[in-house]
Amino acid sequence: MYESIVGALPGVDIDSSTAIGIQVLAFEAGVLVVAALYGLWAGVVVGTAAVAVAAIGSALMLTYARRIRELDAPESYRRLLFGSNVEVVLGVLAFVAVVTHLFVYDPRVATDPLVTALLGDEPPVLATYLTLLVLWDVVYRIGTSWWAAVAAVWRAYTFEFDPARSRAFARADGLNLAFAAVQLVFVPFVLDRPVLLVVLLGHVLAVAAATALSVGLTLADARDATVSA
Repeated sequence: MYESIVGALPGVDIDSSTAIGIQVLAFEAGVLVVAALYGLWAGVVVGTAAVAVAAIGSALMLTYARRIRELDAPESYRRLLFGSNVEVVLGVLAFVAVVTHLFVYDPRVATDPLVTALLGDEPPVLATYLTLLVLWDVVYRIGTSWWAAVAAVWRAYTFEFDPARSRAFARADGLNLAFAAVQLVFVPFVLDRPVLLVVLLGHVLAVAAATALSVGLTLADARDATVSA
């Protein structure tokens, strides 16, 4: 999805590094401007962390996609990973879940809801808009990481490759784990928010488990192929 957004802008032809740089500058400028306008300096640190996670996620995601394409992956796996748009559906579901938690569940059970702590008792419209925009940019990557992990397990179970390609696919799968682990940057901000903490850690552990399975199956096939040869 990220690739399609960058590539679809009319009259825009920039490389991925430039696109990520523009993304960082635009979002970080927005965070600082909103903080200055409304005095919401308490949210600058977490906002900057979110911008950094989004940027690092973009870089890892694009590197992962490039490596999979360079490995000349089986067409059915490529269609599953890049053409199904399942990651968009998963991203939307994750985003709706987070918004529901922040604006409905958390205010009912917490004495100091996270939205209030970051945006005040009466959140300004512009600050809320920017918060949701950055939040989407972070959360939809959860769906992307889930789908990449599931697709990798299917690939590892379905196909066998020579040892060199198997190791290359395993290294690519490791990028997806790094992609998920980057979001652990948010742990210090949700230590007193048990639901968000459990969901965040659960997300990373789930991707780690799926990645371990895909890497294990891939390397096991490589060892079997070597022994047979």
